[in-house]
Amino acid sequence: MTSQSQGIQQLLQAEKRAKDKLEEAKKRKGKRLKQAKEEATAEIDHYRLQREKEFRSKETNVMGSQGNLSAKIEEQTTEAIRNLTSSYHRNMENMMKKLLSTIYEISPEIHPNFRPEV
Repeated sequence: MTSQSQGIQQLLQAEKRAKDKLEEAKKRKGKRLKQAKEEATAEIDHYRLQREKEFRSKETNVMGSQGNLSAKIEEQTTEAIRNLTSSYHRNMENMMKKLLSTIYEISPEIHPNFRPEV
């Protein structure tokens, strides 16, 4: 009977050790999953930062060229206004003379399609 009781004791101890090992394995698995999740999150954050940096770089290049384009358009507009203003001042007096001469020098004529009523 003592051998049976010893066998039962050994079995209970073996079962307890197996249960402890199983719990320890579950804890290690939980820790490893948590660690893997943290590593994945860190890797995702790193990738996101890298892509945002590339995006900002490309955005700066594109926006910079748009800024240059805007400056060129502004410069061309200013030049066109300057040319029109100078042309206006050069031709204003001659144009006024032509306009006034047309108004003051009236030469009445009968229109060629006029038919006097008889």
